Amino acid sequence: MARITIEDCLEMIDNRFAIVHIAAKRVRQLNKGSQRLVNCKNEHAVAALREIAAGKVRIDEKRKKTIEKDYLSDR
Repeated sequence: MARITIEDCLEMIDNRFAIVHIAAKRVRQLNKGSQRLVNCKNEHAVAALREIAAGKVRIDEKRKKTIEKDYLSDR
């Protein structure tokens, strides 16, 4: 499979910080035994990014606003 990057995920979620946040949450879910939503043999971090890029994992608007608010307040 080709390499996956944050840029691939930007088509689904337009905020890099939000992508990292949701990917980390998804990795924790996978570590606890959740089923993968895409078929790949990569480690959990890569699988989470692949799921985001495929549109299988999304972020709800309330959480997105909270993440953006936290991100912008740190600047």
